[in-house]
Amino acid sequence: MTTFRNHSAEIMQHLKDTKRPVILTVNGKAAAVVQDAEAYQHLLDLAAEASGAEGIRQGLEDLKNGRTRSARAVFDEIRAEHGIPR
Repeated sequence: MTTFRNHSAEIMQHLKDTKRPVILTVNGKAAAVVQDAEAYQHLLDLAAEASGAEGIRQGLEDLKNGRTRSARAVFDEIRAEHGIPR
């Protein structure tokens, strides 16, 4: 952390140039990760894509294993729970 405080401009330039995170340590142990904003946004975008792909994979697995219900059954249940007439 001390090095980051004393050399923050150089470290920020390094982050911008490399797009790679820097791990800050306290007493030799990882304490924080500093990352360029653009690289962080890219990481968030990748996570969102992976999450979508995982959701699709799980849905297909549910379909394959018969863990599904018809839309009519789901809507009927929602109507019954909320007192919505048909």
